[in-house]
Amino acid sequence: MRYLPLSPSDRAEMLAKIGVDHIDDLFKDVPKSALLKEPVDLPLHMSEMQVDRDFRALAEKNIPAGSHPFFCSAGAYRHYVPSTVDHMIQRGEFLTAYTPYQPEISQGTLQTLFEFQTQVAQITGMDVANASMYDGSTACGEAVLMARRATRKKKAILSGSLHPQYIDVVKTATKYTDDVTVINPVETYFVDDLIAQIDDETSCVVVQNPDFFGNLQDFTALAEALHARKALLVVVVTEVVSLGAVRSPGSMGADIVVGEGQSIGNGLNFGGPYVGLLATRQKYVRTMPGRVCGETVDADGKRGYVLTLSTREQHIRREKATSNICTNAGLCTLAFTIHMTLLGEKGFRHLARLNHSKAVKLADKLSCVDGIQVLNDSFFNEFTISLPLNAAKVIESLADVEILGGVPLSRLYPNNEKLSNQMLVAVTETVTEDDMDRLVTELKELINAK
Repeated sequence: MRYLPLSPSDRAEMLAKIGVDHIDDLFKDVPKSALLKEPVDLPLHMSEMQVDRDFRALAEKNIPAGSHPFFCSAGAYRHYVPSTVDHMIQRGEFLTAYTPYQPEISQGTLQTLFEFQTQVAQITGMDVANASMYDGSTACGEAVLMARRATRKKKAILSGSLHPQYIDVVKTATKYTDDVTVINPVETYFVDDLIAQIDDETSCVVVQNPDFFGNLQDFTALAEALHARKALLVVVVTEVVSLGAVRSPGSMGADIVVGEGQSIGNGLNFGGPYVGLLATRQKYVRTMPGRVCGETVDADGKRGYVLTLSTREQHIRREKATSNICTNAGLCTLAFTIHMTLLGEKGFRHLARLNHSKAVKLADKLSCVDGIQVLNDSFFNEFTISLPLNAAKVIESLADVEILGGVPLSRLYPNNEKLSNQMLVAVTETVTEDDMDRLVTELKELINAK
């Protein structure tokens, strides 16, 4: 605390004012298992130049995603982002803009958010989208809470093939409420299995398409079964590029669509910041978290943009706010909007077809390798393969020869032995034929050497 100009007596007075004896009391809700038992093993004093030198040395141990064949995925995807996107978002009026509370001086920001909403609504097949969430996982948690508000029911059923980290966020979002969260095992994700669990207490069923393992499904029948019980269908999309080729959630009857928009305009960025998507039917717009930008005309009849709905604003009605989200990922949404605008509908669909065709090509190549089995009947640009070896060790061996070969399922399902030999593989437009051949060759050698 040496950078805060507070004396010990100042701190004691502040602690007494809020009714605690020690600063550690402010962190009592943090599990003891998450607390460090001793200081971090770092030097206490170093010059700025030495710190810079040491961190550069640490960074050089990484394998940058763009420097070697890259097949990783599981909710974060490497796509090519045109240089125009980076150039545009670094303009001062965009880079320094903040929450557009005053529309008369925020027309540019409001218009870009309006365009973003329009694009999200169009690709998801929904009526209205909000001006973004933090990321896909927290948007998923918000969708479950939104379904409760809309239906006045408390039971959410989560598909077994929903991204496990999204499941964790839903569990966190509902931890201190009286919601009932039904988490299915990984094997339970087919439509009929989910329909059988719906009852009169169900607020929603949450599914993913393509799901965590890359599978595609049609959820029309599930939506009909839910609507018959006055419940909602929530569809999660972690790979937004898939919406350029796959049937939209809205056309299947989805009531809420949430997703991760990182694939458009945003790099991997070590896991963030990303851009959460949330779209819904018009009739549920007032239960939706976040804000909505609208288009109108001013007193002179000129087109203008305003915050039509700001239902989350704590400063307006804190106890009745639909969410405690405090801001939106404005610069990330702008990057999304610029990239999507550059693509247009034709380019977006072409990008999706390119991803799918390349993924099919790699799947065919891998299927010809003895010992490797592609487990998907259908997929977009991501699929699961089974190996005759431990997948985590295979990934490590591939990294040793500078190939980032995918994601072992054991990383996200550490207690599921059945998945220890399986791994997710993704192919985007950035993968070349040579990249594919290198992966196939190295896998052959690893299998033959076992």
